[in-house]
Amino acid sequence: MSETRFIVAGKFIDGSGAGVRRNVFLAVQDGIITAIGSAADLPCNDGAAIDDFSHCVILPALVDCSVSLTRSPSVDWQVRRAAEEADFAEKAAMLERHISYCHAYGVLGVAVSDNLTGLVGRYQPGLAPGSSIDIRSSGGLCWSLQDCATGNPPGADFLKIDYSSNIEDEEPPHLRLNQEDLGRILQHRGGKKAVVVANGRQQVTEAIAAGCDAIEQGYGMGEDNLRKMAEQEVLWIPCLLRAKNGLDSAGTSGDVCCRFSQRYVAPGKPNPGAEAFWKKMLAEQLTQLRLARELGVKTAVGTGAGSVGILHGESMVEEMKLFIKAGYSLAETIRCASENGARFFGMEQLGALTVGRKATFLITRGTVQQLPRKLSYLEGIYVDGAPSITYHKNPVKTVL
Repeated sequence: MSETRFIVAGKFIDGSGAGVRRNVFLAVQDGIITAIGSAADLPCNDGAAIDDFSHCVILPALVDCSVSLTRSPSVDWQVRRAAEEADFAEKAAMLERHISYCHAYGVLGVAVSDNLTGLVGRYQPGLAPGSSIDIRSSGGLCWSLQDCATGNPPGADFLKIDYSSNIEDEEPPHLRLNQEDLGRILQHRGGKKAVVVANGRQQVTEAIAAGCDAIEQGYGMGEDNLRKMAEQEVLWIPCLLRAKNGLDSAGTSGDVCCRFSQRYVAPGKPNPGAEAFWKKMLAEQLTQLRLARELGVKTAVGTGAGSVGILHGESMVEEMKLFIKAGYSLAETIRCASENGARFFGMEQLGALTVGRKATFLITRGTVQQLPRKLSYLEGIYVDGAPSITYHKNPVKTVL
């Protein structure tokens, strides 16, 4: 059995939704948190390893509940098309690159809609301790009875069903599932959890009635559906950044790529009325999220990374800012960005930092008031009680 390591945090947010604690120590043995207490009560043990982060904030690793690892978020349609048509080796390289982006921004758990058959197996052998990321895959997006039968192999972790268009789609890209089809799929899901992408009152009502476990997007679903979700403990993944990016794009007559303090704008064809539409969509979604908090709907953060302008890893900060704008406290937002997603998708190594759980967490320098912005520049990442060998605060640039 290894020796106990003590980790001291100036500020500690455990991810349970509880408020910030100050001057806390974590006792870690074999990668597991064995005790949490006041730093003033730190056991006197000469020679014990102590990692002092008394000038920092410690918080749980993040979980993004809506990601595509094999799609490019580029605003250039030619780049996106090339990514879609890439061969196996190119997709494997893209997967590794996007995973590295997630890890760099503290996103150590992702729920993806890609079919990653063979890709993850090729990537994982190269993983070393301290560089892991927990991937849950739906095996592909399900939008028809046949697709749900063939596009979600037995090894898939959950079902992701496309029941209505993405909010940014002007027209459905293909024939939609009807309510009977949806019910049939959910009746034969084999115990897997089902995430249904649905927008509008009727579509969300039908998805809930069919027995889905989570609603993704949910634009325009209304108060009645939120009340049903609270009663039936249906998770909501609101994906607000889609509307925020749509608004930013409409305001500049182009496509906008979210990149924390900067905006990368690609020329686009002006779309009269788009700015007013997206402004309305964002305002309504924020209002719905505020009401969801009041009604006790369990919510989780999902960015839609891989969609146009939504970058892997970085966009978690922007989505979390929108949760706070909707009235969530910082502690509540961090719970939505860690514990809620980890528990829903069965990521046992991630989630709230409590005794008996893995000591996998993020470290940020500065004040609590600087969060979530400071998540874009982490002081460090710990995986299983040890510093991540992948994350470097100041990456060393090499000249080829």
